[in-house]
Amino acid sequence: MGIFAGMNKPSTTPAAVIDLPISGMTCAACAARIEKTLNRLPEVRAAVNFATEKAHIEYPAGRVTPEQLIGAVRKAGYDAQLPAADGDATRKAERLAAYHRDLRLFTVSAVLTLPFLALMLYMLVTGAHHATWLPPMAQLLIATPVQFWIGSRFYIGAGQALRGGGANMDVLIALGTSVAYFYSAAVVLFGLDGHLYFEAAASIITLVFLGKLLESRARARASSAIEELIRLQPQTARVERDGVITEIPVSEIRVGEVFVVRPGEAIPVDGKVIDGGSSVDEAMLTGESLPVAKTAGSTVYAATLNAQGLLRCTATGVGADTALAGIVRLVEEAQGSKAPIQRLADAVSGVFVPVVVALAVFTFAGWWWYSGTWTEALVPAVAVLVIACPCALGLATPTAIMVGSGTGARAGVLIRNAEALERAGHIDTLIVDKTGTLTRGLPAVTDIIPAAGADDEGLLRIAMALETGSEHPLARAVLEHARSRHITAVPALDFEAVSGKGLRARIDGRPALLGSPKFLAANGFMLDEDRVASLQDQGKTVIGVAHDGRLLGLIAIADPLRPTSGAAVAALQALGIEVIMLTGDNRRTAAHIAREAGITNFEAELLPQDKAQRVNALTQQGRQVGMIGDGVNDAPALAAARVSFAIGAGSDVAIHAADVTLMRSDLLSAVDAVSLSRATFRKIKQNLFFAFIYNVLGIPLAAAGLLNPVIAGAAMAMSSVSVVSNSLLLKKWKPLKTVIE
Repeated sequence: MGIFAGMNKPSTTPAAVIDLPISGMTCAACAARIEKTLNRLPEVRAAVNFATEKAHIEYPAGRVTPEQLIGAVRKAGYDAQLPAADGDATRKAERLAAYHRDLRLFTVSAVLTLPFLALMLYMLVTGAHHATWLPPMAQLLIATPVQFWIGSRFYIGAGQALRGGGANMDVLIALGTSVAYFYSAAVVLFGLDGHLYFEAAASIITLVFLGKLLESRARARASSAIEELIRLQPQTARVERDGVITEIPVSEIRVGEVFVVRPGEAIPVDGKVIDGGSSVDEAMLTGESLPVAKTAGSTVYAATLNAQGLLRCTATGVGADTALAGIVRLVEEAQGSKAPIQRLADAVSGVFVPVVVALAVFTFAGWWWYSGTWTEALVPAVAVLVIACPCALGLATPTAIMVGSGTGARAGVLIRNAEALERAGHIDTLIVDKTGTLTRGLPAVTDIIPAAGADDEGLLRIAMALETGSEHPLARAVLEHARSRHITAVPALDFEAVSGKGLRARIDGRPALLGSPKFLAANGFMLDEDRVASLQDQGKTVIGVAHDGRLLGLIAIADPLRPTSGAAVAALQALGIEVIMLTGDNRRTAAHIAREAGITNFEAELLPQDKAQRVNALTQQGRQVGMIGDGVNDAPALAAARVSFAIGAGSDVAIHAADVTLMRSDLLSAVDAVSLSRATFRKIKQNLFFAFIYNVLGIPLAAAGLLNPVIAGAAMAMSSVSVVSNSLLLKKWKPLKTVIE
């Protein structure tokens, strides 16, 4: 994956992948420390995500074990465990229990801190330095449980980090509040002359605790996309067993079993309709608002909603093999990956805490030299420690990625990883295929033109024999037309596909050809060029068929433009993206489709390798090239593009080669992918700006003595919450089709 580029050298040992849940992280410095420790292991490539609290690790199977990985995490001062079978549910329950436990502790801390807040308000209003109604010994007694019971987590976290050889936010909080507490305790216990700062220590702990609670709640909302997807799948299914319909848990369905879906019910697993007819709402899977008609032979998907009619289906994909499970996995991988823009934040987070501690020491020394009393130097030094916030830096990128990828999944835009999401927003050129991308991908035969001495049936019989087994949309059109006329295919032997040109085989022991007019002409068959040109000018694709040394005739196929393609091209152009059509079809047909779609730059009659060469040529010109396609022939160009988009209804080869899968099979989804990418990275840049400017301005103000430590602590606590809340605004993003409608 792209997130691992430039880490350890690749290994010839087979790589295993694991996502380890991590506990004990409190800021981005923790994630950076764990990642650095894991990447020191031989041939291990790890990316630790602070927002998702997971480490995505590739490791050499047999040479490194999961137990060793967990041991490395623990050595760094944190904890990890193997993913549970119901990992997400378990983690959610654990987080919920921890949240409620922390909420109770915060309530106690807030109650104990209230007298200090009243004291600060009293001193602010009256100008007094102390209040007789809250004597020093009472302050000590109230502050002690806040410092060492409520605040124990900061000491524990700091100790674990220091033992692991690093430093994190806990070190800053523990150090800052300890200085304020122990100085004040010494004044009370030894009768020294000096101000008390119990209110600063207690208030900082309480406010940081509040910030962590709010942050935890906001992060849960940011990661809610996966939970929403999982909740869509029903828990039970109606299965036919021994002629009886039995309701069983979805987990017990097996491939090949027959299940029944009544009107209004969600489909439990992926399947193929045996009989019945209905319309199914597939919006959760594709983002398409209109129901899809289902009849015998149609494919149905888990968690989609059967709107009307009874469907009887055979299970084809269950458990982890359903389309829904694949979407969940892809979203999880995207949310756990790192975007290149995060490198700066990671680099800063890795050295942040030691630098802040050093600045606090210099601040203390400077104020002591300036004022002549070390008590006056204490307040700005503590303020420097508690104003600094590595958390906001660590959350700036991953929370936006989490919300963006989840929002995209609900709109039918599946993004492989954060790097692909970032690159999608940078493209300035989008290369599109014609068939199935700009057009509906459901071509139909419009004209059968037999040559002299041949007939329709003979022409279609040979064409059907040659096209049998092909997944190309044009082949399907020929096959469906032949079947509709009840023509039976004859066997074809020595089959050979000439890439981008046509097909060759032996039928009845004699050679047969099917392909473009140029392909047949190159093999010695002369076609009526005027007739071919006339059909092509109408936007039709023409194929010729020959057998036993003579031309049998022509077949014209039309694949109309998708209704939304013109609007999509216009929208892409409005985003500053040039749309170029590359197709293997003839120039006249290509020109007709390009003209209808509003595309001025196109090339026709290209082989698959030609498309890849055009992509490479544009890339060498400095362009950021995206490629969208749906077929096996598009795979080389998809692989060569900076960002590749696959139409969801396309071939598995195209989808596996792509960075972004468009489940809606609509070019408008490509507009959505670019728009979502740009919206996400606007949020990331805003988050990083807020995080950096907060620290850049806050630390100098604290060092200059212009910030009270309590205000500094409140600002630090709220900085992370503001970053996560800003990321959550991405949920307001809407797909273009929704906006148009």
